[in-house]
Amino acid sequence: MKSLRIVHHTRYAYSEKVQLNPHAIFMHPLQRDHFELKEYDLKISPGPVDQQLRFNIDGNPHHLAWFEGETDRLEIVIEFSAELRHFNPFAFILDHQFTERFQQNLNTFYTPEEKQLLYASLQYEPKEEIKNLAHIFFHENENPLTFLNRILHYIHQEWEHIVREDDGLWLPIKTLREKIGSCRDLSWMLIQMLRSLGLAAKFVSGYAYNPELEEGHELHAWVEVYLPGAGWVGIDPSLGLFTDEHYIPLASSAIPKLTLPVVGTYGGTAKSTLESKVYITPE
Repeated sequence: MKSLRIVHHTRYAYSEKVQLNPHAIFMHPLQRDHFELKEYDLKISPGPVDQQLRFNIDGNPHHLAWFEGETDRLEIVIEFSAELRHFNPFAFILDHQFTERFQQNLNTFYTPEEKQLLYASLQYEPKEEIKNLAHIFFHENENPLTFLNRILHYIHQEWEHIVREDDGLWLPIKTLREKIGSCRDLSWMLIQMLRSLGLAAKFVSGYAYNPELEEGHELHAWVEVYLPGAGWVGIDPSLGLFTDEHYIPLASSAIPKLTLPVVGTYGGTAKSTLESKVYITPE
């Protein structure tokens, strides 16, 4: 059993004093069987009037904080330990009806009830280039996991993974054509590819531990695809693999902006700058 210590420091600096409106802080790990959360601590400066742990429309936990007075900065520091357990990402049995529908390339892979609940995770931008590329990897009479492995390996091999500090997501068509992107760009492109085939997919934000890195860790993004019998299965196009115990999710949603670590506004005309650092060390 392995234990990790994670420290995530976020600092907003404002060009003049502002009044902070309520902020939602999505930095509380989601519950997963492959890790146990220990000694979680959240510090906010300036100190809020109050803060409460709430759950948003996706079921993601977040600390809702509200403030009084004015400030020229907002600092958020979380620190926790996670005790990791070995996790086999393939320890499941796919629903045989889903597998049959997938192998026969039917128009829908899900039951009517599943489609109703998965609606938001099935919506995609109708770009033929993205859909055509996805179909290249789709072979009839093939196991869904073989398909996913092939498309993950291809993106990992053919796209350059970069660290991009500017905000937002690139359009999937831009990532596709330029063969380059950050973890969140590659994830959003893969989501569009999977949805174009009829597979439900969500955007995930969280931490991923790479033992080869002594420093330089950052907030990571990956994908969850819904496979009946297995549920939501994590896949990482940046590394070309299914996610294991080294992945600690903070938020997941069909809509990427709903996974941002901090959501909030302020009153006034000041400009803001953001600094963020993530430290992940074994204990």
